[in-house]
Amino acid sequence: MWDTILDVLIDAGMDTLKLIPFLFVTYLAMEWFEHRMETKSQSAVLKAGRLGPLVGGVVGVAPQCGFSAAASSLFSGGMITAGTLIAVFLSTSDEMLPIFISEQINPKTVLMILGTKAVFGIIAGFLLDLVYHGMLKRPLRYKNVSKPHAVNDVCEGEHCHCEEGSIFKSAVIHTLQITLFIFVIGLVIGGIVEFVGEETISGLFTGIPVVGELIAGVVGLIPNCAASVVITELYLDGVIGAGPMITGLLVSAGVGLLILFRLNRKHLRQNLLLVGYLYLMSVALGVVIDVLGITF
Repeated sequence: MWDTILDVLIDAGMDTLKLIPFLFVTYLAMEWFEHRMETKSQSAVLKAGRLGPLVGGVVGVAPQCGFSAAASSLFSGGMITAGTLIAVFLSTSDEMLPIFISEQINPKTVLMILGTKAVFGIIAGFLLDLVYHGMLKRPLRYKNVSKPHAVNDVCEGEHCHCEEGSIFKSAVIHTLQITLFIFVIGLVIGGIVEFVGEETISGLFTGIPVVGELIAGVVGLIPNCAASVVITELYLDGVIGAGPMITGLLVSAGVGLLILFRLNRKHLRQNLLLVGYLYLMSVALGVVIDVLGITF
């Protein structure tokens, strides 16, 4: 037994250590891009109006927690539509992208997954706006529009380090955080695989139709970057398939959900409906991918 535990520790440690250089370089590049594009991205979404879901789905792909937090802030201030918020949540990649890059996954595969998330985010966003703002006649903006909360204030309050002054410092913090997450998750997955068996675990996600997507969706709803790390690692380890993976990554909006409930707390029912829509749409696409046998 102790030999098995030691093997799991060594495997998790070695797998994690080899990713650190790739993670740091990736985060450094992404921090630079996010700092350069943050103002332009928010401005584009604000000016998009009824085309908000289109712009939100596109620009939401690259940034991590920063833009999902910003979208929640803008929505809470009545500046963007519900569909635009959902489009950003569904398209944002959170920690998936740096992990895929550090694992040297085929760029074509990464682009296909990002494209799927963006396109589905746009479709789901427009559909929500059609029902919420069109059929139900909800106004595009609240009657009492307050000044939207600055994203850097929001991130500071949530301690997500999205808006640190130094991109180098922010990249180091992100790298250390995700390295720790990957190591812990690697230990957990490795231990479960060794003591329970990979076939048994996979059976939970593939044995009964839809169950895999339902479970992955619940994991993805955890308002923390750990959710996308778990889903991505499970997929890379072959424990879950394309359907549950897409479901988990679609619903995983990172700290954006925390920001939504914190800043839009006077509209709890609205927040719950948005989360329910996010979850159901994510599960639905995952099931469709499984039924059609689509792989990435």
